[in-house]
Amino acid sequence: MNEQIIMVPAGDGMREVLETTVFRPSGPGPFPLLLMNHGKQAGPAKLQARERFIYMATEFVRRGYAVMLPMRAGYAQSTGNYRDFGCDMLGNAQGQARDVLAALAYARRQRWVDPQRIVVAGQSYGGMAALALATRALPGVRGVLNFSGGLRVDMPGCDWQASLTRAFATLGAYNRIPSLWLYGANDSYFGPALARRLFNSFAGSGGRGELLAYGPFKRDAHLTLGSRDGVAVWLPATLRFLQEIGMPVRRVYSVIDPPPPAETHFALLDDIAAVPYLTEPGRAAYRAFLDKTAPRAFALSESGAWGWAEEGESPDYRALASCQRRSSTPCHLYCVDASVVWPGGPGPGASAAGGAD
Repeated sequence: MNEQIIMVPAGDGMREVLETTVFRPSGPGPFPLLLMNHGKQAGPAKLQARERFIYMATEFVRRGYAVMLPMRAGYAQSTGNYRDFGCDMLGNAQGQARDVLAALAYARRQRWVDPQRIVVAGQSYGGMAALALATRALPGVRGVLNFSGGLRVDMPGCDWQASLTRAFATLGAYNRIPSLWLYGANDSYFGPALARRLFNSFAGSGGRGELLAYGPFKRDAHLTLGSRDGVAVWLPATLRFLQEIGMPVRRVYSVIDPPPPAETHFALLDDIAAVPYLTEPGRAAYRAFLDKTAPRAFALSESGAWGWAEEGESPDYRALASCQRRSSTPCHLYCVDASVVWPGGPGPGASAAGGAD
């Protein structure tokens, strides 16, 4: 994947920089480009971690693409201030699109980017930013992928759904680039009725797009793109759209997924008493973990500390990191998905100190 982090100039006078993750195949290129844009998590933008969208990036690198994922102004390690226009959804979309445009301009100057074969994509708030970018004439940008695009603003006096619908009508009226929209039935932000309303507003104003309203995905379809299992949902329609706009779809590079840890059969998965080192709060945490959705992982240490993670990117690493923050001794994986991978060690009779996540 040749992952690297670069700082892309942006903002007035190019005085800001955007923390940007790049994946690309080996070699000089030039490669077709996927410019991917993130959403906004709850809380201050500055506390949001760098996004990688590793499952999506992997599928595109396999097909010979370079992938750029800029963190917009005010997010993560990007400088500048987060642009917030409150209930003005069109202002929000255009404000975020400024940074996407800066990242696109930077990409065009790179020798490893083919400036005539570019796709812009975004998830949630990033999807709306991508559609705002598509109101411009951008040579070489052939299509937009909108994954659960939109923004929810819970503030007094804000009818965010109506404001969002009006914004999408304006984006449709000035749309210059075809788009594919993907929304799931159990999306916690934009349910089927609202997704259809937004699309009809966009298309009714002249926007060129296609809506794929797929069924429910696990506990929340808003997280489909960040899930390992979501690839089977979004990839077929995405490849069809890419083919329609003249972009590559055939696998040309091998990207090897890391093998999962070997199952050790230390204990049965649901044998809570067999999990070593944990005190009662830790055993309660493991009991709750067994109801979590795969991909998932549970880690612990001989200090009695523990941590778990589910869904999203690299739950095994996240579980270990969560455990290690509370442990003076090394943490190890106990369970990954439905497999016990603990290498061995004291059983339920061992003493333990409390640890929590």
